[in-house]
Amino acid sequence: MLKQNRIVLAIAGAVFLAIVVLEMAAPANVVGAYGFVLPILLVATVRSRGLMLVTVVACIVATYMGLMQPTKPGRFQSAVINRSVVAGVLLVVAYIGMTWEERKAREEAARAALARETENLLKANTQLVDAKDQLNRSERLAAVGQLVASVAHEVGTPLHSIAWHVQALAEEPGVTPEMKKRVTVIDEQLTRVVRIIQDLLSSTRQRQPEPTWLPVEQVISPAAVLMEPAFHAKEVTLTVEIPGDLPLVWADAEKMHQVLVNLLANALAATPAHGIVTVLVGARAASSDELDRGRRVADAMSPLVITVAVRDTGCGMPEADMQKAFEPFFTTKAIGKGTGLGLFLSRETVLAHGGNLSLESETGRGTTVTVTLPGLKTEPTRVTERV
Repeated sequence: MLKQNRIVLAIAGAVFLAIVVLEMAAPANVVGAYGFVLPILLVATVRSRGLMLVTVVACIVATYMGLMQPTKPGRFQSAVINRSVVAGVLLVVAYIGMTWEERKAREEAARAALARETENLLKANTQLVDAKDQLNRSERLAAVGQLVASVAHEVGTPLHSIAWHVQALAEEPGVTPEMKKRVTVIDEQLTRVVRIIQDLLSSTRQRQPEPTWLPVEQVISPAAVLMEPAFHAKEVTLTVEIPGDLPLVWADAEKMHQVLVNLLANALAATPAHGIVTVLVGARAASSDELDRGRRVADAMSPLVITVAVRDTGCGMPEADMQKAFEPFFTTKAIGKGTGLGLFLSRETVLAHGGNLSLESETGRGTTVTVTLPGLKTEPTRVTERV
């Protein structure tokens, strides 16, 4: 706007000078003085009363300067009258032009204020819709909690029975070490199912994680071992890449086990036979936000994060589904195949660790879910050999 005003004033000044030169060349022709209307109208668009006053005074002075040129005898009085008429016209034009521009300025200000009010109303409406969605989500989560509470007792009884039979199997004669290993896994998972049911008694009030600094492999490997038979049965390749010398990770082993099993189960469901699911584990420098978030729950955190990326070669997700992926009860699976709570609860768990869970997907190319958790760099252990 400032640049535009300067251009307008430059044009007005050039027009003013051109008319002054014309007046000096033909002082007897008073019609040329009416040309001062143009610079006055140009200055009016700048909407400055001070500049308008200066312009009007300059134009009137220039108009009367024509009287200083020699004229024919007896025409001086008529020239004064003609110049006075021109001056009056310039004053009227200046008043009308300034009034018009000021009215336009008031209208523009009113429109801008209306636009701001409209924007504020739209923001308030958006906040109201969000609050309504939060309330609906809370009500649905509460309903899930009540539903789980009503069946928890009935589910617990057969689970205890299964646990007793599993323990009895482990004590049977002729049990091989491999069978004992499988029985141990079953027993651990039964215990974990009981804990999950306890957590789901209220989806809005899960057991808070109790993280500690753990080796990364201790957090990742159990989930991969558990899911390996399911991948083998579907003929999907599961690859886990865990580099050596990684920092420790801030994690509740049981909680993160649930998260990783859920992510692997989702990847397996989305990947067709002969596809590949890869778990890539690494470490990188933490951003300022990641560092602030992590140190709220892990004071000793080093300025780095552990990343766990679960990448599949499945069908991927369209953009519309990605935006809803972390909403509770949203699922693309068939009825009875999923609750729509997996990603929502997984993200809540990771956030409670001071980390983050993000999703990248492309239709037909697959999906990558990345978990970031606080890391702790430890000094390498020195081994001293004695001769």
